[in-house]
Amino acid sequence: MDRTEELIRRSQEGDKEAREVLIEENMGLIHHVVKRFLGRGVDPEDLFQIGAIGLVKAVDRFDLEFGVRFSTYAVPMIAGEIKRFLRDDSMIKLSRSLKELAIRAARLREQILMERGVEPGIEELAACLCVEPEELVQAMDGSAEVESLQKIVYQGDGEGLSLMDKVEQDKDEEEVLLRQLLLEQLLGTLGPKERRLIVLRFFHDRTQTQVAQELGMSQVQVSRLEKKILLSLKKQM
Repeated sequence: MDRTEELIRRSQEGDKEAREVLIEENMGLIHHVVKRFLGRGVDPEDLFQIGAIGLVKAVDRFDLEFGVRFSTYAVPMIAGEIKRFLRDDSMIKLSRSLKELAIRAARLREQILMERGVEPGIEELAACLCVEPEELVQAMDGSAEVESLQKIVYQGDGEGLSLMDKVEQDKDEEEVLLRQLLLEQLLGTLGPKERRLIVLRFFHDRTQTQVAQELGMSQVQVSRLEKKILLSLKKQM
């Protein structure tokens, strides 16, 4: 067992000092991931703090039976935490007053359009709402951009894909595609039960106990089979 694995074992047994050392020694993983998300309108320090949450989760959830390096498991956990933050927090923030102004403007526009059958201009809307045209433009543009980013562009398996998610997915598209092709090729070598186990464990973040219940196996059987599968996939790679 190498140093990292030993620290993980001690940390998961309640050794706080080992946990702190492990986190400190792997801070470089957070810096590496954060670089991919710079220029999104979020302070790098905030991204680092969110990434640190992902690293802590990786430390707590890593299973020594995975048969993979800790960094291989931790990097997707860190990136996933940052992606969730960007999605939930929205990269574009509007003040409450601007959001309310955008809603009032939309209602007024619809009312005028229905009454006169003519699209009202910004100047007219701003005058009716007693605000400056520039302020109204800012509210309407900002609201439209947030809405478009959050608009669902694909719906499947009960989970929607927003435009913001799509933009994130398109980054480093060639690298992602190559990884996907490799992953599909590797998973294609597995039997139905083995493939289901890997999907549940690494794509649905299920525990070995939960997978065991779903597959009708014991936790020990799942652990052994998982280790065997990962070692096989590792050799193929």
